Amino acid sequence: MEVRVREGDSFSYYGRLFMVPLELIIDSNEIINPSSLKPGTKIKIPGYVSVPYTIKESDTLWKIGNVRNLSIDALMILNQLKDPNTLIPGEILYLPERMTKQSVTSKLPFGSDILVKQIKALKKLYPFISVNTIGTSVLGKPIQEIRIGKGLKKVHMNASFHANEWITTMLLMNLVNHYLISIANRLPIRGIDTINLYNETELSIVPMVNPDGVDLVLNGPPTSRQDEVMNINEGSSEFVHWKANIRGVDLNNQFPANWEIEQKRKEPKSPAPRDYPGESSLSEPEAIAMADLMRNNQFDRILAFHTQGEEFYWGYEGCEPPESEVLAKEFERVSGYKAIRNVDSHAGFKDWYIQEFKKPGFTLELGRGINPLPLSQFNAIYQKVEGIFIASLYL
Repeated sequence: MEVRVREGDSFSYYGRLFMVPLELIIDSNEIINPSSLKPGTKIKIPGYVSVPYTIKESDTLWKIGNVRNLSIDALMILNQLKDPNTLIPGEILYLPERMTKQSVTSKLPFGSDILVKQIKALKKLYPFISVNTIGTSVLGKPIQEIRIGKGLKKVHMNASFHANEWITTMLLMNLVNHYLISIANRLPIRGIDTINLYNETELSIVPMVNPDGVDLVLNGPPTSRQDEVMNINEGSSEFVHWKANIRGVDLNNQFPANWEIEQKRKEPKSPAPRDYPGESSLSEPEAIAMADLMRNNQFDRILAFHTQGEEFYWGYEGCEPPESEVLAKEFERVSGYKAIRNVDSHAGFKDWYIQEFKKPGFTLELGRGINPLPLSQFNAIYQKVEGIFIASLYL
């Protein structure tokens, strides 16, 4: 929601008027000198939308404010009214409405196009977040990153490395949406004051690492790649079990952490719906984008969302620091998931991150069943992973 500055207005006043943390208003607006606002300047108020209301014959500003629990001055500043007695029946008055409900959908599976729209909608509602494109997929689709917070601690999370694990994108986006609502409305999550987390932690989220693969699973092959993809899939038009990117490379077998071992022992020796590690490590643009993101930032820990198994992996070749075990025990406690230190696997994103940076990394296997997990499991998975999400930010 946007308002225009009047003479004497300040960010502090807006914070009190709309009951929004001051730092969120400051971070939502690129103002060089926030202590001296120029009248007429447009200011973004995070966590609000303006809703049109048709003025009735008997309406007064006081009556509308009392019925809807709105400040008279909030109505005046939003509608640029100088006189509260000038309402004209039949005209439109805009009412500030606080967003307290999820805007990210969890009703139907969604691919990259809907994700882009949802990220854009979150940016409009919560302009204190930043959105960056860290790379593009084989088909040129954006791989987007959301940043929330401004603290010294830096945490990264990602989802949908594997195409048929698209539910992880929906879970991560819903967690992010809930977190933003909590921050803007000063509503704690599991007893944690999230505005403190905002000030202490910078959260990086890449909600869909493999947009081409997710779209393939949900919508079928694009015309430009139909013959190639059908050939990789051995002529089948059923893509429900496809994990790879559009070129048939498993993105979570692409990282230079003993990649040669996986290349030798993986059964597919050419592009396949799953498990093929590629001709070389970091051969795919999606994996390169994720590696570059890690190298260009000093994240303190990373969490990769996968399915399924209700367990998580937190070690790699003894390269993990002591802090990893502390985090693993807390994640296990708040989720009920089983913590597993080592598995006989290499070349994964988490493996490479731990080996390269000697910092905590986690692969979370959400839910149980056969991928892709049904949306009927969504709420149950969400309740368990929410504890890990919050713990990763405050510990």
